[in-house]
Amino acid sequence: MDIDTAYALTEEQIESFRERGFVKLKEVLSPEVIAHFGEEFTKVVHASNKQTLPMAERTTYQKAFIQVGNLWKRSELVKTFLFGKRLPRIAAELLGERGVRLYHDQALYKEGGGGFTPWHADEYYWPLATEKCCTVWIPLQATPLEMGPLSFAEGSHRFTFGRDMKISDESEARIQKALADANFPYIQEPFDLGEVSFHYGWTFHRAGGNETDRPREVMTIIYMDIDMRLKEPENENQAQDRRGCCPGIEVGEIIASPENPVLYERSGQA
Repeated sequence: MDIDTAYALTEEQIESFRERGFVKLKEVLSPEVIAHFGEEFTKVVHASNKQTLPMAERTTYQKAFIQVGNLWKRSELVKTFLFGKRLPRIAAELLGERGVRLYHDQALYKEGGGGFTPWHADEYYWPLATEKCCTVWIPLQATPLEMGPLSFAEGSHRFTFGRDMKISDESEARIQKALADANFPYIQEPFDLGEVSFHYGWTFHRAGGNETDRPREVMTIIYMDIDMRLKEPENENQAQDRRGCCPGIEVGEIIASPENPVLYERSGQA
């Protein structure tokens, strides 16, 4: 199972990521890798899922997906995937850093008939001192538009409106209007099997509902600069993440807790 060899990123792809706030990359993972590890992701998600409400009784957030985090702590096979070098090396090269640490992982399974994911920026939730962080979005199946693939506002990683808003109906309405008024292009495209995307923590994104009767199964991993420092949390979500994702780390320190292992570091660098 090839999860360690380098992916040949082009300068154009790196520049696109930095200018647009995201990049989609084809054939990053083979169908065999996705099938092998995807089965384990799904097994862990089903074992960990505590959502039992009927879809009609859920909030907008609850309708959007089943969310399970820290799969790497629940399964040695997931840990093997997470510590593969291919994905974190891509993240480090896109960010222009000598290496990356894990912030956390999470599965986002949008059930058949599941609702839309409102506009938001991930870094609202993270007490990270800089923008040097990104998420890889790994669909475990080919994901056509009707399944609700991840969609982006191109260039919005430099847009400051809405950075204080959590995922909600309010964020969907207000951020959508602000992005449209500022003429950020809306990029909504299907994903092929093996295609993944990387986006900055401040890139605004959303996903449509899953109009099929099949689950849209996705694994995500959040990477941060190997030298990322903890900032003073600015909201309760960041305070909660500080406790859960950065235990024992003081404000201003490098986030090097046992929960944040180095996943890739360029050889020859201290």
